[in-house]
Amino acid sequence: MSVVESPTTRRPGGSTPHRAPGRAARPRRRRQGASTPWLLVIPTLLLLAGLLGYPLIRMIVLSFQNMRLRELLSGRTPAWVGLDNYTKVLTDSVFWTVVGRTVLFTIVCVLISVFIGLGIALLMRRVARGVRLFMIVAMMFVWALPQLVAAQIFRWITDSDFGVLNYVLNFLPGVNFDNHSWFVNPWQGWGVITTLVVWAGIPFLAITLNAGLTQVPKELVEAATVDGATPWQVLRNITLPILKPLITIVTTLSVIWDFGLFTQNWALRDGHPEPQFQTLATYSYTQAFGQSRYSIGSAISVITVLLMLGVMAFYIRQMFKIGEVD
Repeated sequence: MSVVESPTTRRPGGSTPHRAPGRAARPRRRRQGASTPWLLVIPTLLLLAGLLGYPLIRMIVLSFQNMRLRELLSGRTPAWVGLDNYTKVLTDSVFWTVVGRTVLFTIVCVLISVFIGLGIALLMRRVARGVRLFMIVAMMFVWALPQLVAAQIFRWITDSDFGVLNYVLNFLPGVNFDNHSWFVNPWQGWGVITTLVVWAGIPFLAITLNAGLTQVPKELVEAATVDGATPWQVLRNITLPILKPLITIVTTLSVIWDFGLFTQNWALRDGHPEPQFQTLATYSYTQAFGQSRYSIGSAISVITVLLMLGVMAFYIRQMFKIGEVD
């Protein structure tokens, strides 16, 4: 009489059963498979470390030194001053004015951009397919336009002598905008800068949110409409809850982009932004290269990076949450 061996066998003396050799290798394969993504991402991490890591470390080191034009030209090692640069920056009222201006500008731009982008995305779901395709192509052209080129276009539009905007506004009754400069008044100047940033940011928001709207089940919308729900109730109770993760992501990205504003106000002011048009990015650059206070500029940049890291941490946390839900 033959004996058929089972997948599990007992050791002599009735010890605890153990698995067959074929099954014991599976956890090892899983451990090897878990390391594969890290191996694939190593080249990217090395590239980022080379391109971003070294300049960031040099900037941090420079913020603890006293680098001036004399040390730059002579090649001598700057003297170490510890936290003196950070003390000067954090006790400077001008710095906090720039911080407040940058934060306020970011909030206004992000709110306007997301609101208009969501409105355009909702409109795209209601128009014909051909019109929607035309809108996407048109916005892609705007999105692909370099920031410097877009800033130069807006600079020409708002030019005090030959600007198209002044020419058009002169057709309004009782309005005279001959030789009107839009940057004499800070509110008008920031209105031009905000318009440029919002105009350039809407394509990304509208196209992304339009893609998200395709994931809203039509059955839910139709059922709510049959039950007598108004379009506003459908938007508030069905569409927005489903789009909430995506809206959070695009809003966070918009905050990161708008907080680092540099090109637009720098180009519109011909590389010399007045104090009322300074943001953290331009203020740091002006301190470092305009006044040869390289260490002060580095300290401002480090503080800016720390502020941005807080927003980026929130963004990464939201990405992980969405990944867990999926």
